[in-house]
Amino acid sequence: MTHLDTTIFDLAPVAMWIEDFSVVKQIFDQWRAEGVKDIRAHLAADLTRVAACAKEIKVVDVNAKTLEMFEADSLDHLVDNLSIVFNNEMFENHINELAELWDGKSEFYSNAVNYSLSGRRMDIQLKGTVLPGCEQTLERILLTTEDVTQREDARRKEIKSRRYAEGLFDNSPVSLWVEDFSKIKVLLEDVRFRGIEDFRVFMDVHPEFVLQCMSEIRIIDVNQATLDLFGAQDLQTLLHHQGDIFRGEMEKPFREQLMDLWEGKLFHHREVVNYALDGSVRHILLHFSVLPGHEEDWALVQVALTDITARKKAEAYLEYLGKHDVLTKLHNRAFYTDELNRLERKPLRPVSAIAMDLNGLKEANDQLGHDAGDMLLRRFGEVLNGVTTQPNHACRIGGDEFTILMPGADKKAAETMVEMIHELLHINNQFYSNAPLSASIGIATSMDGETMEEMIKRADQHMYEDKRSHHAARKSSSQRQDARATGSAQRIVTV
Repeated sequence: MTHLDTTIFDLAPVAMWIEDFSVVKQIFDQWRAEGVKDIRAHLAADLTRVAACAKEIKVVDVNAKTLEMFEADSLDHLVDNLSIVFNNEMFENHINELAELWDGKSEFYSNAVNYSLSGRRMDIQLKGTVLPGCEQTLERILLTTEDVTQREDARRKEIKSRRYAEGLFDNSPVSLWVEDFSKIKVLLEDVRFRGIEDFRVFMDVHPEFVLQCMSEIRIIDVNQATLDLFGAQDLQTLLHHQGDIFRGEMEKPFREQLMDLWEGKLFHHREVVNYALDGSVRHILLHFSVLPGHEEDWALVQVALTDITARKKAEAYLEYLGKHDVLTKLHNRAFYTDELNRLERKPLRPVSAIAMDLNGLKEANDQLGHDAGDMLLRRFGEVLNGVTTQPNHACRIGGDEFTILMPGADKKAAETMVEMIHELLHINNQFYSNAPLSASIGIATSMDGETMEEMIKRADQHMYEDKRSHHAARKSSSQRQDARATGSAQRIVTV
């Protein structure tokens, strides 16, 4: 090199090496003579061949930046410790460099890991250039090694963060959707530009706008929990059956979601109902959030769906228990009291009531046990459930006391109901002839100026009259049976 070249070499801000690959070229020539054609496969098959080539590379010179980067005092100091600088991690990357030279390339690039003499790890971006006139012998190759550790650390950190985020997304037990709402934002801005101020009224007048917004949602990705929640095999299956999942009453909560977005609420939640692909209901708590950095375009939003179906079922069952008798499946006394109060406040008249008392329950409990008594109650509940439809309500208000409330029903309708009860009791008794059901029944229909409580009392009075008749008939029947039994005994004695 000329004096000027030497000065430039020494003062260059990039680490530079001048190396002699001439012996490597001789090894190449020998391999070619032996018939080697695929150098990459030849080296990969035995990494000692790479090591043999690396051993024959001679470092001719390095510049000051190289000594500084690798923390060496001199060229000799660096050369004597190359085993520290070039760790075995270099071998696979070195294959690429050797393959480029084998193919006659005058330049090659690679990324590698080097170490300073103090053991500091460095990510290196290496560029090699065969100096002019040395193409046939490879006796002079200029290499630059740039320390890109900070860049690579940042890249590794980004990869780690991305994998962490992907891991959270993919393995979240909650259904997660990544969606693009950018077209919806454009539609809302267009409506606002047209001078619309009352957006809710606008949606009422233009329901097709809501449907258009729904059609503009673009699903980017979903996680495994989403596929599991809706019973979809993969994303494509899920996308193909969106109409089966988001049906029914989804338009109403989506209108409220649009209202939130119109008001600038980029984070909101609400309960919705979706459907799995097998048709089963999914009660969902939906959390919507525009992801950071996309507040201006809504191009990335996250929708998290928490399955609250079990909770909803539990709530419904608790509500059912609060209003129903578990044994008979009829409404309970709490519901009966609330319904009476509601009817008292409503102007709807007439209202009829059927008061009933199950005959023989005490005897069944005393003689056969409470299981037998419970069976009678369940059977009577089945009968009353069989004849009662809304707006009528059948209630168990005591141990063996029952009432049917019939809003808007006159006396004739109540009498028809009683006839239906007797018919079902007759049918039921055909299946349980050894334990027949019977009930004392009283009817009352509200009169002008009469309270619900007074009307119920009249129904109870008529029921008690029927019960007294029932007991009197049973007593008379029992006396006749006793008389027949006594007469038969007398005839036997006479004979």
